[in-house]
Amino acid sequence: MFSLLLGLAISFVVAMFGYSRARAFVSERLRYVDAVNHPLAPFAAGLGAFLLGSLVVAFLPIVGVGTALTFGLAVGLGVSAGRGDVPRFPRA
Repeated sequence: MFSLLLGLAISFVVAMFGYSRARAFVSERLRYVDAVNHPLAPFAAGLGAFLLGSLVVAFLPIVGVGTALTFGLAVGLGVSAGRGDVPRFPRA
């Protein structure tokens, strides 16, 4: 029972961290990069985060594939939300 609650807490913290960092990174650092506005950018970021998270899951027995999936989803949503923060300038 305790390990289940610990796994859920870790998953929640990892998801919140992934979402907030991805949104901040896109809105602050990738402000002038046109590739962020591509419709597949959140999917690519989420897939990359899932693959990175699945490597970490292989070494930590307390978390599972659901944590990696949650992390990938949170990063994808963070990139999508960060895209909305970026001002879009008309092309000259």
